[in-house]
Amino acid sequence: MTELATMEFHPQPQPGEAKPWAFPAPERTALDNGLTVLRCHRPGQQVVAVEVLLDAPLDAEPAGLDGVATIMARAFSEGTDQHSAEEFAAELERAGATLDAHADHPGVRLSLEVPVSRLAKGLGLLADALRAPAFAPSEVERLVRNRLDEIPHELANPSRRAAKELSKELFPAASRMSRPRQGTEETVEKIDAAAVRAFYDRHVRPATATLVVVGDLTGTDLDALLGDTLGAWTGTPGEPRPVPPVTADDTGRVVIVDRPGAVQTQLLIGRVGPDRHDRVWPAQVLGTYCLGGTLTSRLDRVLREEKGYTYGVRSFGQVLRSAPDGTGAAMLAISGSVDTPNTGPALDDLWKVLRTVAAEGLTDAERDVAVQNLVGVAPLKYETAAAVASTLADQVEQHLPDDFQATLYRQLAATGTVEATAAVVNAFPVDRLVTVLVGDASQIKAPVEALGIGEVTVVPAE
Repeated sequence: MTELATMEFHPQPQPGEAKPWAFPAPERTALDNGLTVLRCHRPGQQVVAVEVLLDAPLDAEPAGLDGVATIMARAFSEGTDQHSAEEFAAELERAGATLDAHADHPGVRLSLEVPVSRLAKGLGLLADALRAPAFAPSEVERLVRNRLDEIPHELANPSRRAAKELSKELFPAASRMSRPRQGTEETVEKIDAAAVRAFYDRHVRPATATLVVVGDLTGTDLDALLGDTLGAWTGTPGEPRPVPPVTADDTGRVVIVDRPGAVQTQLLIGRVGPDRHDRVWPAQVLGTYCLGGTLTSRLDRVLREEKGYTYGVRSFGQVLRSAPDGTGAAMLAISGSVDTPNTGPALDDLWKVLRTVAAEGLTDAERDVAVQNLVGVAPLKYETAAAVASTLADQVEQHLPDDFQATLYRQLAATGTVEATAAVVNAFPVDRLVTVLVGDASQIKAPVEALGIGEVTVVPAE
């Protein structure tokens, strides 16, 4: 009888000692023209990320011209006094650079990524776009047409349609937050090159802007590069602009956006809560993550794993506008989709989850997993220069100290289960939630009304 060969196993690899990590701290300076500069040296990051924040918020858009900030943001890369739109795009490509821009409630942001070897060229193009954008009538007209083409597609998207309706429900009609960020068909079609130029002249200047630069700056004289490029950007000092407080009505109610024949229902449940300046923020982040931040969260475990109603339900907090004086706010929301016949049962179980958390609290195990996921993944999350630059820009935009993110991770690690439970219960009180459902009203209205979670209103899908 042949003897079987003995298999020899190699020793199992053991993890090494964890390296200490903290969110990188930037160096803060200013150019002679008033432009604030945050720089962060990240060895090995050969693609430099640059963010520019402009104090051109959506509530500064002229009445009847919602969307002009978005058109202006898109027009920054459509030609300057030095290059036509086609030439500008070609110059970016030659530099291996990308330039994106978008407008949101706090202001307009431009994002540049460029190899460090082409940083001078990339900063020069960025400076030209900010200093002397062409805003050619033909290019603005094209951007307006493109935006008008996007609107029907957004209205056809259930999640976008739900977000539009929730904003309309939560905020007063006079508030810019109640209306779509990028404007409506009625407002966008009124935008022309003169309107874009007027908005630019009134709100874009270096004295009220901030530049964030992140990457491997070894051997790079960044001060000289900035002086030769963005240092040539000039403008008036500007005056402080009053910021209206965020107000919202979170009276418990349900709005069904009727889509006859829909095979599933898109749900978005939300209210307005504290922003990152509130001391409850770390506990709120942790509690919200335990509730619906990942596949192992409470909502997913019940609605997805146990009941099979959905592919996933998430809870989150998204800052709308942040202010140290307490006038800022964040959107606290739960989102997902369920099959049409189970819309009523899914909402019933969702409310049961919220009531159970309020009555029994989160578990220590849920808290520990959340801390591990939120804090432990941070070094990987911020591995790229773009991720670091974006977060630093968020901090500036939200009037937070430069060490906010580093402090937040320490606070998350120190937050206990009881604190996280209290925060998430306060964030999602069962009787103060506005529920938007995009689905077939003929099938879901009666089951939802039977739940007693608020008055039910049906609106057309448009």
